[in-house]
Amino acid sequence: MKAAVDSSARSRHTFGVRPFFARSELRWATVFAICVFLATGAGASAAEPPNAADLEAELVCPVCETTLDQSDAPVAQRMKTFIRERIAAGDTEDEIKDSLVAEFGPGVLATPSKSGFGLLAWLVPLGAILAGGIAVALLVRSWSRRRPPPPAPPLDPELDRRVDEELARFEA
Repeated sequence: MKAAVDSSARSRHTFGVRPFFARSELRWATVFAICVFLATGAGASAAEPPNAADLEAELVCPVCETTLDQSDAPVAQRMKTFIRERIAAGDTEDEIKDSLVAEFGPGVLATPSKSGFGLLAWLVPLGAILAGGIAVALLVRSWSRRRPPPPAPPLDPELDRRVDEELARFEA
């Protein structure tokens, strides 16, 4: 009977991993995924209205070319009023931005679009960081593979004797 229990216990183990650890790791992975989901804001309700302060930080005044939250230009004041009216009317953030882009052009957005030519503004810095990281890694690798310089050849015994004599005379 004991042998039957031992063989069935062994059959449940896969590659030396007990099922408890497998379940535990799965639990931790699930908890981690939920935390990431909530931290990125993906769990936020899509029905909540946009925030005027957030929109003002994401839009640029066409006159002074600063964000709306930092501008006091008359155009910026009108844009702020328009944003608040649209939020009160129930428009979404994208609808408000689209109407302002239609009126003032794409330069009103503080961040470039993530499609078309604007995608370069997002990819070029990432490519530069990646290229710099690769360059540093290759440089470190070449430094770590350098051979130490060969040892200096031994001194001629006559020269060694003369150096010792001079040092002794100098110290005396």
